[in-house]
Amino acid sequence: MRLPDDFDDEENNSMGLPMIHMVIGVAAFILVLFAIVIAVNYKNTGHHNKNTDTAIPVETSENQETKDLKERTEELISGSTLRSDDLDFWDMYPEQETKETQVKETEETKEEPKDPSTDGKHTLVTYASGRQEWVSINPYIKKNSYDYTNLVSQNNIMKYYEGSRLTSFLGVDISKNDGTVDFDMLKAAGVSFVMIRTGSRGYESGQLMEDELFTEHMDGALAAGLDVGLYFSSAAISKEEAEEEANMLLAQIGERKITYPIAFQMAFADNDVSRFDKLTAAQRTEITRAFLNVISNAGYRPMVYGDKEWLIKEIDLSKLGDYDFWLSQPGDLPDYPYAFSIWQYSTTKNIDGINGTAHVNISFIDYASK
Repeated sequence: MRLPDDFDDEENNSMGLPMIHMVIGVAAFILVLFAIVIAVNYKNTGHHNKNTDTAIPVETSENQETKDLKERTEELISGSTLRSDDLDFWDMYPEQETKETQVKETEETKEEPKDPSTDGKHTLVTYASGRQEWVSINPYIKKNSYDYTNLVSQNNIMKYYEGSRLTSFLGVDISKNDGTVDFDMLKAAGVSFVMIRTGSRGYESGQLMEDELFTEHMDGALAAGLDVGLYFSSAAISKEEAEEEANMLLAQIGERKITYPIAFQMAFADNDVSRFDKLTAAQRTEITRAFLNVISNAGYRPMVYGDKEWLIKEIDLSKLGDYDFWLSQPGDLPDYPYAFSIWQYSTTKNIDGINGTAHVNISFIDYASK
């Protein structure tokens, strides 16, 4: 190529060198960029060198477990006799109890009801009608602690011993129904105390009545040197009537010395109805407390009389824990579970000093010395 006549070599040379350098730089940058793209593409496509392509793959434990699971599943599908319990992977899932299973297990583990006659938590109550009922023993009411192996009958008289020492006292309870009593003969027969009825309230009329033989019995017992306690047969239907009965009794005592308790007696009439029959146990308890409080405030020792049915079913013993109890339960042994201090163990005994049969008692406490 022919250069123009005015072409200056030196000037053109000075301008062409930078251009060449720039071209070379751009070309080098393009080559480097191209090399990077090839490298990245090479890595992503998973191409390996010759040594990698011929390497033996290593089987991991995870792959082995998956393979085992697959083989077992194929066996199951293909008619294997293996059960689900034979496949390890079922252990990963907890067994779900059905409602029927839970009910069945509950029924199997449920305790059989215990015999109330032997479980120590019930006592048998026999009603006047003859009906019987096993009643739960209240764990919060004070129990008696007598050892009945120490209870013996000697010469037709019940006695209680602690070791070789006699700790009981023989007594009788009397009213006009016993007629005239020979208290000297009673004392000679071993009687040490008498419980004398002072009066009563009419079951239907509600009228207060003094026992016709109270004065005779009271003076005769004291003259014979016997310890004396008293009781009143109540038919009160209110606290006010009970207080009236207690005040009547206190007026009858006068200056006489009373060494045994004064008892409140309320009981259903035999083959008859009473004005208090329809009262609740709570109401009877309030009436009982009203009588006992008057006696206590007068300085005497109050007591509750009753048979097992009355004490357990007809009043609330938990509200009478401050008082002593006189249990009427004729028989060889009492099975009343709660605390009592006098036990009427017979209403048909023959004893010198009383014509006919007598109501005989044993006291576990020497009230005369208190």
